[in-house]
Amino acid sequence: MTLSMQGKRGLIMGVANDRSIAWGIARAMRAAGADLAFTYQGEAFGKRVAPLAESLGSDILIDADVTDDSSLDAGFAALAERWPTLDFVVHAIAYSDKSELTGRFLNTSRANFKHSLDISAYSFIEVARRAYPMMRADGGTLLTLTYQGSNKVVPNYNVMGVAKAALESVTRYLANDLGPDGIRVNAISPGPMKTLAGAAIGGARKTFRHTELNAPLRANATLEAIGGTAVWLASDAGACTSGEVIHVDGGYHILGMPQAENL
Repeated sequence: MTLSMQGKRGLIMGVANDRSIAWGIARAMRAAGADLAFTYQGEAFGKRVAPLAESLGSDILIDADVTDDSSLDAGFAALAERWPTLDFVVHAIAYSDKSELTGRFLNTSRANFKHSLDISAYSFIEVARRAYPMMRADGGTLLTLTYQGSNKVVPNYNVMGVAKAALESVTRYLANDLGPDGIRVNAISPGPMKTLAGAAIGGARKTFRHTELNAPLRANATLEAIGGTAVWLASDAGACTSGEVIHVDGGYHILGMPQAENL
Protein backbone atom coordinates (compact mmCIF):
# COMPACT_ATOMS: atom_id res chain seq x y z
CA MET A 1 0.00 0.00 0.00
CA THR A 2 1.30 3.43 -0.93
CA LEU A 3 0.92 5.98 1.85
CA SER A 4 -0.24 9.11 0.09
CA MET A 5 -1.13 12.50 1.51
CA GLN A 6 -1.96 13.97 -1.91
CA GLY A 7 -4.69 16.58 -1.64
CA LYS A 8 -4.45 16.78 2.16
CA ARG A 9 -3.70 19.92 4.16
CA GLY A 10 -2.13 19.97 7.59
CA LEU A 11 -0.99 22.30 10.34
CA ILE A 12 2.37 21.61 12.00
CA MET A 13 2.77 23.06 15.50
CA GLY A 14 6.07 22.94 17.36
CA VAL A 15 8.95 23.20 14.88
CA ALA A 16 11.90 24.83 16.67
CA ASN A 17 14.69 23.95 14.22
CA ASP A 18 15.70 21.32 11.68
CA ARG A 19 16.29 18.73 14.42
CA SER A 20 12.77 19.00 15.83
CA ILE A 21 10.54 15.94 15.71
CA ALA A 22 7.83 18.17 14.24
CA TRP A 23 10.21 19.00 11.40
CA GLY A 24 10.83 15.33 10.69
CA ILE A 25 7.08 14.82 10.50
CA ALA A 26 6.65 17.88 8.27
CA ARG A 27 9.24 16.61 5.80
CA ALA A 28 7.58 13.20 5.62
CA MET A 29 4.12 14.70 5.17
CA ARG A 30 5.33 16.93 2.37
CA ALA A 31 7.19 14.07 0.67
CA ALA A 32 3.91 12.14 0.71
CA GLY A 33 2.16 15.04 -1.03
CA ALA A 34 0.57 17.10 1.77
CA ASP A 35 0.32 20.88 1.78
CA LEU A 36 1.52 22.36 5.05
CA ALA A 37 1.06 25.36 7.31
CA PHE A 38 3.21 26.09 10.35
CA THR A 39 2.80 27.86 13.66
CA TYR A 40 5.53 29.52 15.68
CA GLN A 41 5.62 31.54 18.89
CA GLY A 42 7.35 34.88 18.82
CA GLU A 43 9.66 36.61 16.37
CA ALA A 44 12.79 34.60 17.23
CA PHE A 45 11.16 31.25 16.44
CA GLY A 46 9.45 32.79 13.44
CA LYS A 47 12.84 33.58 11.91
CA ARG A 48 13.90 29.97 12.39
CA VAL A 49 10.72 28.43 11.02
CA ALA A 50 10.27 30.66 7.95
CA PRO A 51 13.14 29.23 5.83
CA LEU A 52 12.23 25.68 6.82
CA ALA A 53 8.62 26.20 5.79
CA GLU A 54 9.73 27.82 2.54
CA SER A 55 11.92 24.81 1.75
CA LEU A 56 8.75 22.67 1.80
CA GLY A 57 6.81 25.07 -0.38
CA SER A 58 4.78 26.63 2.43
CA ASP A 59 4.08 30.33 2.85
CA ILE A 60 1.57 29.93 5.68
CA LEU A 61 3.19 30.86 8.99
CA ILE A 62 1.03 31.70 11.97
CA ASP A 63 2.16 33.23 15.25
CA ALA A 64 0.29 31.29 17.95
CA ASP A 65 0.66 31.12 21.72
CA VAL A 66 -1.13 28.02 23.06
CA THR A 67 -1.54 29.63 26.49
CA ASP A 68 -3.50 32.54 25.02
CA ASP A 69 -7.05 31.85 23.79
CA SER A 70 -7.18 35.02 21.70
CA SER A 71 -3.90 34.11 20.01
CA LEU A 72 -5.21 30.65 19.10
CA ASP A 73 -8.50 32.12 17.87
CA ALA A 74 -6.65 34.58 15.66
CA GLY A 75 -4.29 31.88 14.40
CA PHE A 76 -7.02 29.48 13.33
CA ALA A 77 -9.02 32.35 11.84
CA ALA A 78 -5.99 33.29 9.76
CA LEU A 79 -5.60 29.67 8.65
CA ALA A 80 -9.28 29.48 7.68
CA GLU A 81 -8.81 32.51 5.43
CA ARG A 82 -6.25 30.52 3.43
CA TRP A 83 -7.75 27.04 3.66
CA PRO A 84 -11.46 26.23 3.82
CA THR A 85 -10.70 22.76 5.19
CA LEU A 86 -8.05 21.03 7.26
CA ASP A 87 -7.10 17.34 7.21
CA PHE A 88 -4.60 16.98 10.04
CA VAL A 89 -2.85 18.77 12.87
CA VAL A 90 0.47 17.81 14.44
CA HIS A 91 0.73 19.06 18.03
CA ALA A 92 4.40 18.88 19.05
CA ILE A 93 4.34 21.35 21.92
CA ALA A 94 5.62 20.84 25.45
CA TYR A 95 7.37 22.91 28.08
CA SER A 96 8.80 22.80 31.58
CA ASP A 97 11.24 25.03 33.42
CA LYS A 98 14.64 23.52 32.63
CA SER A 99 15.74 23.95 36.24
CA GLU A 100 13.09 21.41 37.28
CA LEU A 101 14.15 18.77 34.77
CA THR A 102 16.99 17.61 36.97
CA GLY A 103 17.18 16.29 40.50
CA ARG A 104 14.16 15.20 42.54
CA PHE A 105 10.54 15.25 41.37
CA LEU A 106 9.67 16.02 44.99
CA ASN A 107 10.94 19.56 44.42
CA THR A 108 8.50 20.37 41.61
CA SER A 109 7.05 23.82 42.17
CA ARG A 110 3.33 24.50 42.02
CA ALA A 111 3.83 27.22 39.42
CA ASN A 112 5.88 25.05 37.07
CA PHE A 113 3.53 22.09 37.54
CA LYS A 114 0.57 24.18 36.40
CA HIS A 115 2.50 25.78 33.55
CA SER A 116 3.87 22.45 32.31
CA LEU A 117 0.46 20.77 32.33
CA ASP A 118 -1.14 23.76 30.63
CA ILE A 119 1.29 23.89 27.72
CA SER A 120 2.08 20.20 27.38
CA ALA A 121 -1.37 18.64 27.84
CA TYR A 122 -4.24 21.10 28.05
CA SER A 123 -3.14 22.92 24.90
CA PHE A 124 -3.98 19.82 22.85
CA ILE A 125 -7.61 20.23 23.88
CA GLU A 126 -7.64 23.89 22.87
CA VAL A 127 -6.06 23.05 19.51
CA ALA A 128 -8.54 20.21 18.90
CA ARG A 129 -11.49 22.46 19.75
CA ARG A 130 -10.49 24.90 17.03
CA ALA A 131 -9.28 22.39 14.46
CA TYR A 132 -12.15 19.93 14.27
CA PRO A 133 -14.76 22.38 12.85
CA MET A 134 -12.38 22.91 9.91
CA MET A 135 -12.07 19.21 9.14
CA ARG A 136 -13.87 17.68 6.21
CA ALA A 137 -17.12 15.77 6.42
CA ASP A 138 -15.15 12.51 6.14
CA GLY A 139 -13.00 13.41 9.15
CA GLY A 140 -9.37 14.14 9.85
CA THR A 141 -6.45 13.39 12.15
CA LEU A 142 -5.00 14.95 15.28
CA LEU A 143 -1.51 13.82 16.31
CA THR A 144 0.56 14.63 19.38
CA LEU A 145 3.90 13.52 20.79
CA THR A 146 4.53 11.76 24.08
CA TYR A 147 7.30 9.79 25.81
CA GLN A 148 7.50 6.66 27.94
CA GLY A 149 8.22 8.78 31.02
CA SER A 150 4.43 9.04 31.13
CA ASN A 151 4.07 5.56 32.65
CA LYS A 152 7.58 4.62 33.80
CA VAL A 153 9.99 6.65 35.89
CA VAL A 154 12.76 8.21 33.82
CA PRO A 155 15.45 10.03 35.83
CA ASN A 156 15.12 13.82 35.65
CA TYR A 157 12.01 13.74 33.44
CA ASN A 158 10.04 14.71 36.54
CA VAL A 159 6.97 16.89 35.94
CA MET A 160 7.09 16.22 32.21
CA GLY A 161 6.28 12.58 32.95
CA VAL A 162 3.09 13.69 34.68
CA ALA A 163 2.31 16.08 31.84
CA LYS A 164 2.76 13.34 29.22
CA ALA A 165 0.55 10.98 31.24
CA ALA A 166 -2.13 13.66 31.15
CA LEU A 167 -1.56 14.18 27.41
CA GLU A 168 -2.04 10.47 26.70
CA SER A 169 -5.29 10.49 28.65
CA VAL A 170 -6.40 13.60 26.75
CA THR A 171 -5.65 11.71 23.52
CA ARG A 172 -7.99 8.89 24.51
CA TYR A 173 -10.82 11.18 25.61
CA LEU A 174 -10.55 13.30 22.46
CA ALA A 175 -10.54 10.13 20.35
CA ASN A 176 -13.83 9.12 21.93
CA ASP A 177 -15.37 12.58 21.63
CA LEU A 178 -14.38 13.15 18.01
CA GLY A 179 -14.73 9.61 16.70
CA PRO A 180 -18.36 10.13 15.62
CA ASP A 181 -17.08 13.02 13.45
CA GLY A 182 -14.61 10.68 11.75
CA ILE A 183 -11.65 12.34 13.47
CA ARG A 184 -8.84 10.09 14.66
CA VAL A 185 -6.67 11.15 17.59
CA ASN A 186 -3.35 9.44 18.31
CA ALA A 187 -0.02 9.98 20.05
CA ILE A 188 3.44 8.96 18.86
CA SER A 189 5.95 7.98 21.53
CA PRO A 190 9.55 8.13 20.31
CA GLY A 191 12.46 7.24 22.50
CA PRO A 192 14.93 9.94 23.55
CA MET A 193 15.87 12.27 20.72
CA LYS A 194 18.68 14.78 20.21
CA THR A 195 16.37 17.76 20.02
CA LEU A 196 16.28 21.19 21.63
CA ALA A 197 13.59 19.98 24.03
CA GLY A 198 15.37 16.73 24.80
CA ALA A 199 18.62 18.50 25.61
CA ALA A 200 16.88 20.38 28.43
CA ILE A 201 16.45 17.19 30.47
CA GLY A 202 19.21 16.36 32.92
CA GLY A 203 21.37 13.43 31.84
CA ALA A 204 19.97 13.47 28.30
CA ARG A 205 23.13 12.10 26.68
CA LYS A 206 23.31 9.15 29.06
CA THR A 207 19.64 8.36 28.49
CA PHE A 208 20.10 8.48 24.73
CA ARG A 209 23.12 6.17 24.87
CA HIS A 210 21.47 3.75 27.31
CA THR A 211 18.41 3.38 25.07
CA GLU A 212 20.55 2.85 22.00
CA LEU A 213 22.53 0.09 23.71
CA ASN A 214 19.52 -1.74 25.14
CA ALA A 215 16.59 -1.34 22.74
CA PRO A 216 15.81 -4.62 20.92
CA LEU A 217 16.79 -2.95 17.63
CA ARG A 218 19.91 -1.45 19.30
CA ALA A 219 18.97 1.92 17.88
CA ASN A 220 17.12 5.08 18.82
CA ALA A 221 14.33 6.44 16.68
CA THR A 222 15.11 8.59 13.65
CA LEU A 223 13.20 11.60 12.39
CA GLU A 224 12.46 9.62 9.24
CA ALA A 225 10.90 6.73 11.18
CA ILE A 226 8.77 9.07 13.27
CA GLY A 227 7.73 10.99 10.16
CA GLY A 228 6.75 7.79 8.39
CA THR A 229 4.63 6.73 11.35
CA ALA A 230 2.87 10.10 11.30
CA VAL A 231 2.15 9.73 7.58
CA TRP A 232 0.62 6.29 8.19
CA LEU A 233 -1.60 7.60 11.00
CA ALA A 234 -2.80 10.61 9.00
CA SER A 235 -3.23 8.79 5.68
CA ASP A 236 -6.14 6.63 4.59
CA ALA A 237 -4.11 3.61 5.77
CA GLY A 238 -4.68 4.74 9.36
CA ALA A 239 -8.44 4.90 8.95
CA CYS A 240 -9.23 2.51 11.81
CA THR A 241 -6.56 3.58 14.33
CA SER A 242 -7.56 6.04 17.05
CA GLY A 243 -6.88 6.60 20.73
CA GLU A 244 -3.51 4.87 20.49
CA VAL A 245 0.00 5.60 21.72
CA ILE A 246 2.29 4.32 18.97
CA HIS A 247 5.85 3.62 20.14
CA VAL A 248 8.70 4.42 17.77
CA ASP A 249 11.62 3.68 20.07
CA GLY A 250 13.45 0.65 18.71
CA GLY A 251 11.30 -1.51 20.97
CA TYR A 252 12.79 -0.14 24.20
CA HIS A 253 9.39 0.20 25.88
CA ILE A 254 8.94 -3.60 26.04
CA LEU A 255 11.97 -4.17 28.28
CA GLY A 256 11.84 -4.98 31.98
CA MET A 257 15.60 -4.56 32.46
CA PRO A 258 18.74 -3.82 30.39
CA GLN A 259 20.19 -6.38 28.02
CA ALA A 260 22.33 -9.04 29.72
CA GLU A 261 25.58 -7.64 28.36
CA ASN A 262 24.79 -4.27 29.95
CA LEU A 263 23.89 -5.41 33.45
